[in-house]
Amino acid sequence: MWLWLLAALAALCLLRRWHRERQTVPRLSDKFVLITGCDSGFGNLLARQLDARGLPVLAACLSEAGAARLRADASCRLQTVLLDVTSSQSIAAAAAWVRERVGSQGLWGLVNNAGVGVPSAPNEWLTREDFAKVLDVNLLGLIEVTLSLLPLLRRAQGRVVNVASVMGRVSVFGGGYCISKYGVEAFSDSLRLEMQRFGVRVSIIEPGFFRTAITSSESLERHFRRLWERLPQETKALYGDNYLEDVLVSMRRIQKKCSPQLSVVTDCMEHALTSCHPRARYSAGWDAKLIYIPLSYLPSAFTDIFFSWLYPKPAWKA
Repeated sequence: MWLWLLAALAALCLLRRWHRERQTVPRLSDKFVLITGCDSGFGNLLARQLDARGLPVLAACLSEAGAARLRADASCRLQTVLLDVTSSQSIAAAAAWVRERVGSQGLWGLVNNAGVGVPSAPNEWLTREDFAKVLDVNLLGLIEVTLSLLPLLRRAQGRVVNVASVMGRVSVFGGGYCISKYGVEAFSDSLRLEMQRFGVRVSIIEPGFFRTAITSSESLERHFRRLWERLPQETKALYGDNYLEDVLVSMRRIQKKCSPQLSVVTDCMEHALTSCHPRARYSAGWDAKLIYIPLSYLPSAFTDIFFSWLYPKPAWKA
């Protein structure tokens, strides 16, 4: 009897959640959304997706070529701006540009999507500058863009959507990427608490592995070989030539398993921007839902064993 009651209660809770999440914000055609990193990948697809739905999209691209390609694929509503999130001057100029477009109504949505994944390698292969290259884009750039636009977001009582990663839940490789995504999670959590009294909602997107420029095996392999070549000979001997080849094989294998369905992620972003009741977190992809997010709740001893089993083995043994 109690099991039936619990099942019925769970079903009612799920039905209520489904109903709430289907409620859409009115007058979307009046709500401006700024998206960073629109040259390719998630940002490019989301810009076209929101544009097709009738929202006025402000698409920030790193290059004029990327901006031109996006404008050619979108309607005349979509506007582009050049933005380098590692440059305070560029961020200030883009914020002023946004302010001119949105006027007194403010900015409804900010999607912090711009990101890089390299250099990534065992931590001792890297320098401070290698870590900084990733952190400047994925974390510090994201923070500065958000802070520069908070007054406009507060005016509209809008939304901030920050793209983190399952690698912000479990850290399985060295370099700045996982560190930056843990930082995005922390910044987003604190910002959500601070902004709720002002009516600004903050959501975190935690994608699994998808086929984008960040997961390109060619780019990762090129950077990995460059890092290997600059290592001292004694460090190379500790890891061994087989370690390098095993890592490259692993990269290619992972890239093949990456999902090409980028809309799984952009649909989460769209829901966070257009739903009356956005979630605080969105786990995008079956690998995120069934592997990485569950692993993040398990004891570290278990996850260490799991990931060590998958990790390439260096030549030197303790």
